Amino acid sequence: MIITRSPLRITLGGGGTDLPSYYEKYSGFLIAAAINKYVYITLNQTFQPEFILKYSHMERVTSVQDIVHPIIRESLTALGLDQNDYLEIISMADIPAGTGLGSSGSFTTALLKALHAYKKNLVHPSELAEQACDIEINRLQEPIGKQDQYIAAYGGVTCFQYCTDGKVTAWPLRMSDETRYNLEDNLLLFFTGYSRSASKVLKEQDDKSRAMDSAMIDNLHFVKDLAHQSQSALESGDLHEFARLMDVHWQHKKKRSSNMSNQCINDCYDHAMANGALGGKLIGAGGGGFLLFYTEDKPRVRKAMRECGLKEERFTFNFEGTAALAV
Repeated sequence: MIITRSPLRITLGGGGTDLPSYYEKYSGFLIAAAINKYVYITLNQTFQPEFILKYSHMERVTSVQDIVHPIIRESLTALGLDQNDYLEIISMADIPAGTGLGSSGSFTTALLKALHAYKKNLVHPSELAEQACDIEINRLQEPIGKQDQYIAAYGGVTCFQYCTDGKVTAWPLRMSDETRYNLEDNLLLFFTGYSRSASKVLKEQDDKSRAMDSAMIDNLHFVKDLAHQSQSALESGDLHEFARLMDVHWQHKKKRSSNMSNQCINDCYDHAMANGALGGKLIGAGGGGFLLFYTEDKPRVRKAMRECGLKEERFTFNFEGTAALAV
């Protein structure tokens, strides 16, 4: 039996500049952090000539082409697995999909890692991430970016440069251990109770970017500049400035789409900011998921979010990336 896991993530700056519709013209820049919440894949050969797939649904089919789950079907096809490789594949996750933490990219990288382990292949994180991007963006034509696949594969608190030719450069954020510990300790994550499809939310941004909508392009230029400022703030240990930039980012992110937020999310955000949060934003494409705050008064912010009915999800950073736990 093969078991793999891939971390979920939070975005620390530059979200949205990782979509091809933007970076292929202007290049993108983003900072993301992998966290210790995971998508797990278990894989085993079956005794019977069939594929058995267990995720939120269950499938039993005899042909790869008959698999309904698009990512599983395309991943098996991409790695050349066929009717001679009947497998049972089971997916589990610490946090459900549609909550803004990059679960689709984590699912794809964990699945590919397991399939490579089955084929006895060694695969570098950059190759793993690019294969996952090829499946989701090219084969399945999802209007999404490359952030989730890359941070899941690499792990850590990582900077990504998305080049106009499609290449991605990754390097660890160069902050001190003390800053990293304080950042990890003072970031709080709360579930809004809303889930959504990232593809649906991102399609509006993608369409406007391809149409060269000036307001959308200017917004993404501004967000990219904020990401570079966030990098400087974190690397210099100025966490108050980083928190301020989080808030600026959120105010501009809301302008990208009328579906980015709603009154309930806005009220919860404002209540946190009035009760000890120094900055924050909604994680992911928008429309629901998790609110992330930076605070140095954690009890006060936690109390404020309990008053809003929001559940906290405690986390630490993950520095392994996508990994095989058992082969």
